[in-house]
Amino acid sequence: MQIVSTQKKIEPPNHFRWSVLLFVSMAMFANYYVFDALNPVCPLLESELGFTQSQIGLLDTAYNVAALIVLLIGGIIIDRIGTKRSIVIFAFIAALGGLFIALFPSHIGMMIGRFVLGVGSEPLIVAATTILGKWFKAKQLSFAMAINLSIARLGSVAADNSRNIVGELFTSWQPPLLLAASVGILCILGGLIYAILEHKAENKYSLGLAAQTDKLVWKDMFKFDKQYWLIVGLCVTFYSAIFPFRRFANIIFIDMHSVSPETAAFLNGLLPLTAMFATPLFGLTVDYIGRRALLLTVGAFFLIPSFLLVAYAHLPIWMPVAMLGISFSLVPAILWPSVAYLVDESRLGTAYALMTFCQQIGWGITSWLIGTTNDIFSASVANAQGYIPGLWIFASLGIMGMLCAYFLWRQERRPNSHGLETITVKK
Repeated sequence: MQIVSTQKKIEPPNHFRWSVLLFVSMAMFANYYVFDALNPVCPLLESELGFTQSQIGLLDTAYNVAALIVLLIGGIIIDRIGTKRSIVIFAFIAALGGLFIALFPSHIGMMIGRFVLGVGSEPLIVAATTILGKWFKAKQLSFAMAINLSIARLGSVAADNSRNIVGELFTSWQPPLLLAASVGILCILGGLIYAILEHKAENKYSLGLAAQTDKLVWKDMFKFDKQYWLIVGLCVTFYSAIFPFRRFANIIFIDMHSVSPETAAFLNGLLPLTAMFATPLFGLTVDYIGRRALLLTVGAFFLIPSFLLVAYAHLPIWMPVAMLGISFSLVPAILWPSVAYLVDESRLGTAYALMTFCQQIGWGITSWLIGTTNDIFSASVANAQGYIPGLWIFASLGIMGMLCAYFLWRQERRPNSHGLETITVKK
């Protein structure tokens, strides 16, 4: 894909950039809440609606299939029509998906809702990431993206702990999902306010943030270098471990470690809660010290012992959860901003969309695989050992992610690298 930019690089004031961050993050907060609202509801789907663990896994797979269908074209849409239109369109679709999930009690109906959510949610994340990459590149980009992730994960924390916050809604599976659909309205509101801000920036500062695309050449779309593909490999393996684990974590904690549903919800919520505070600190740190590839290797390594401790150790369950929290904070703080240093700005939408496309493949397969594995080994409260094969799958993904990060670190130590190992912040 050949993209020609005609924009003048006239920068808006700092308060304008941080306003952009605030309202993009509002959309992401709602997006994450709608997605993760299903976590504390999963035990009710088993007890009230008779869902199997394979069916619960397939709810994520439906989301992933939708994302796979829309992501590449979504990235091209973002690069062609611009971020201000894209974020509004995808925010509306994501909110609509949340409503559908709450309205359909059957497995097929709920899969349709998750499918619609996937059509909007993942391109929305790509649009938001592209926006920040363009507004904050070389200006505390890691910190800005970390703040965005923290606010988004506040949505996950709120969803995970909804059983403790609004426990009266959990007399049935539907009320908490209707609440999530209501929160989805903030997704549309955040997108609309951002679109207004970008429009004002274009008029006042002559800042054309939308990439200008005059010709699409499909074979050029995949012409990214080796370091980019190593980042993609880490992204796929990391999120294929983290996201499916979070979907089943409540059930695993209850069945394997005999905790209450409320405690399980709290423990699962510790992952995004830890990341809320730690991710900005890690992002700010790497902006000033560099060493991105090395720290990615360290963060990916933490996945491996975390899952094995859940499987085998008789330690307090919060300890492996805390280790997962470190990994969940460190890796994303570096992973997503690194793409902006590896890829030309005019291709960021496509690069992020392609990376997220690959992520969805791994995530969708793993969600189905874990649910099926748990069913094959009859995992339940009466057979807690049946969860161990699935936890080994998660640990294996951690090993593969660590290898991707390690090879990236070796590549970036060579002369004429992209500078992931060096300081990049500008004052």
